[in-house]
Amino acid sequence: MTFGKTILWSALVVVGASAILAPAQAVPVVPNFTQGSMTSHTETTSKITETINSMDYSTGYQYSVTGSGVTASGQLSPGTGSNNVTINGVTSSWTNVTSKPQFTQTTPGAAFQFTETLSSPGLQNHTIIQRETEVTSITDTTSIFSQ
Repeated sequence: MTFGKTILWSALVVVGASAILAPAQAVPVVPNFTQGSMTSHTETTSKITETINSMDYSTGYQYSVTGSGVTASGQLSPGTGSNNVTINGVTSSWTNVTSKPQFTQTTPGAAFQFTETLSSPGLQNHTIIQRETEVTSITDTTSIFSQ
């Protein structure tokens, strides 16, 4: 019985030695195509929304008078005064008209023409422009390869 155990052990040693000593072999990879192509399509769309807010301010007054058949009483220049206002820590100053000359018709009942224009400081024009722009970019790519 001892003889059988010895044979079994030596057989395991021989199998283990052959597995350890076997050299590794690489198998070459050969592509199975000769030529080909690849196509790619990319489409990107961007939407841009803008609001342009433009405000024009006047910092003084404009006063004009024209006419015929009228007479001014007193000075033709208007009385002016300085004004100041502070909003959120920002102080604005401007000159405004405080009194205007008085005009009367030279000959009551006769023809006359009279125009008086006063433009005070402040917001003169407010323009709001809203626009949307959509930009689409398309990229098509084709790659051709051969062996």
